[in-house]
Amino acid sequence: MLGVIFAERRQTGRFDLEAVEMATRTSLHQAGAAALNELLQSPPPSERTVPCPCGERAHYRELRTKQILTVVGPVEVERPYYRCPHCRVSQSPQDAELDVQGTACSPGVRRMMALVGSQSSFESGRQQLELLAGLTVTTKAVERQAEAIGADIATREETEIHRAQPLDWPERSGPEIPVLYVQMDGTGVPVVPAEVQGRAGKVDGEPAHTREAKLGCVFTQTTLNPQGRPLRDEASTTYTGAMETAEEFGPRLYTEAQQRGWNRARKKVVMGDGAPWIWNLVPEHFPGAIEIVDLYHARQHLWQLAAHLVPSDQASRRRWTRKMQRKLDQGKIEQLVAALRALPPPNPEMALLLRTEADYFQRNAHRMRYPQFLRQKLFVGSGVIEAGCKTVIGLRFKQSGMFWTVRGANAILALRCHRLSGKFEDYWENRARAA
Repeated sequence: MLGVIFAERRQTGRFDLEAVEMATRTSLHQAGAAALNELLQSPPPSERTVPCPCGERAHYRELRTKQILTVVGPVEVERPYYRCPHCRVSQSPQDAELDVQGTACSPGVRRMMALVGSQSSFESGRQQLELLAGLTVTTKAVERQAEAIGADIATREETEIHRAQPLDWPERSGPEIPVLYVQMDGTGVPVVPAEVQGRAGKVDGEPAHTREAKLGCVFTQTTLNPQGRPLRDEASTTYTGAMETAEEFGPRLYTEAQQRGWNRARKKVVMGDGAPWIWNLVPEHFPGAIEIVDLYHARQHLWQLAAHLVPSDQASRRRWTRKMQRKLDQGKIEQLVAALRALPPPNPEMALLLRTEADYFQRNAHRMRYPQFLRQKLFVGSGVIEAGCKTVIGLRFKQSGMFWTVRGANAILALRCHRLSGKFEDYWENRARAA
């Protein structure tokens, strides 16, 4: 290839740097693959039998060839092949040593597939591997490898969750954490029709098209900005999430908080919107925490209510909302509730809406004492988890034409949370060490 390029230069006087770069990379990959090919060959073994999982001994049969795609291209490995006469199971111990059991992709290639598969669509990941690494793989291969690694991460997380029982979680040593926050939220993910059978949609009479993925984040705060407002510690945010019930999600988020030092936090804060499932988890998993409803979500309730109360007079609607918002911002929730209950409803539908909104503020009154929270230099907005729902879930799961299975979504979500939490490298090292 390089010879053709230089011959063309002699004839035309032109020099295509990109073509030279790509040709050089291809040549280096070919040389690397040739070196790997030689390095990985095995002679006939001196040991003619090896242990079999059934408890007997498997016997050597022959040297067999296996093609493996590596980061420098395909190589062929000739390795010993054994078969057990008792259970008739075959094995090649070198496959386990090289971490290629049941796959034709090297660990390095699988790691690349996991990263690109967690970042964008599987087809886009395939294109990235071809352009950036010179590897030709199928879209399905990217999907399978990314989901397999994500599923392994999810399985390891489940093991940690089952170990993390509230009554026997060991105290972890370390410095005291001034303020540790736990935030949680949920967002819909488009799924295949089989995953929503029998589920009602948001519109009466229509089937559901999404399943809720729950996401939690944990971060710390130790400093204030020049204006005296709280600052989230840089790179302190970690995520955990899954498409599961609130009862299953509670232990998941509890485990993440404990791993981050919940027991060492001087102040513990749980934040979210007004969804009942969020606050139902707090007494069991986060007792004693300061509970805060996102101020901007609470304000949104007032603006949406005003749009129904005063639909045609924008100036009046704005005046009424700002009046109610002052009560909210000042933490005078009892006055706000009384004002809502005193409004004369023009029709039964508005009566129900007013009662629902008044109940919402009354139920969350102790979570809306915003002046008290601000005096403690605490956040009153849950922007971190709202941004997380967009970054962790929305950007990957809600692209045009995407429809997920719960199994596939949970695998990629586990992988994506690990990567965006800065945990993926540790996982990969621990995985290799365990193998």
